[in-house]
Amino acid sequence: MPSPESPAVPLPSLSEDLAGINASLRLLQTVILGKDRQLRLCASCLLAGGHLLIEDVPGVGKTILAHGIAHALGLSYQRIQFTSDLLPADVVGVSIYQRESGDFRFHPGPVFAQLVLADEINRATPKAQSALLEAMEEHQVTVDGVSHVLPEPFFVVATQNPEDQVGTFPLPESQLDRFLMRIRLGYPEPALERKLLRGEDRRVLLASLPPAGEPGMLLRLRQEVGKVHVSDALLDYVQALVAWSRERPGFGVGLSPRAAIALLRSARAWALLDGRKSVIPEDVQAVTPAVVGHRLRTEGDTSGGDPGERLVAAVAVP
Repeated sequence: MPSPESPAVPLPSLSEDLAGINASLRLLQTVILGKDRQLRLCASCLLAGGHLLIEDVPGVGKTILAHGIAHALGLSYQRIQFTSDLLPADVVGVSIYQRESGDFRFHPGPVFAQLVLADEINRATPKAQSALLEAMEEHQVTVDGVSHVLPEPFFVVATQNPEDQVGTFPLPESQLDRFLMRIRLGYPEPALERKLLRGEDRRVLLASLPPAGEPGMLLRLRQEVGKVHVSDALLDYVQALVAWSRERPGFGVGLSPRAAIALLRSARAWALLDGRKSVIPEDVQAVTPAVVGHRLRTEGDTSGGDPGERLVAAVAVP
């Protein structure tokens, strides 16, 4: 006789999932010291279903941050080192002829992971960079006319060296726009740097810590992000920010509708991390620099400063 079906295991509640993501953040804070705001932005980007660009000089912890996110959330992880001789097939995979069967078999590339680190993405040629575009936008890759679905959740973390360094290729605006957020880590405070110098290797420390989350938790929280309430007054504020960027002479191109959607989605994720069910203006202000900084180009404006911070400072809350 067939055995009776085992009772269904109830899914964790929203409060349990939020506790899990916050536990993951605390785990990362023990490895990446003094960067609590950047880590929270990373979590918001991940919950909002976007991709993250980390721009900074080599050696400040960009790679270990990406590895740490994957470890803390129990995600499969692959690292792609972008170099000038990288080919698109090195990213997405290739079909290889099988002599025995007389057909081609697809061999997946390193992009087939839940978290993919595109390390030093701007050291590769534009052709290799573009291999990620379909994966980031559609969560699939097409090789020889056949589409292959990527695992879920799928999250790209790309690191980028400053454009004035030798051997870099600037990312085109169309590819920059695929990243929901761009952040910088910066140098650590002296006291924290001393702690890094006296402590054990960050990779060894990370490997010794158990994961605090799991992929299912992340997928459930992504669904909850879309349920966070946005009032008409809040939409007025977002539209005012976008309109100011389009009217300001110092910006060559203002924010697009897709950028406005990205800003709203990121604010919803930031609010959810606080356990709130509605977005407030402070949520929008918190994520604006990371969401719009790489989308706004200044022209003939010598006032300096981060474009996103200037945008927040210039537009009053309705």
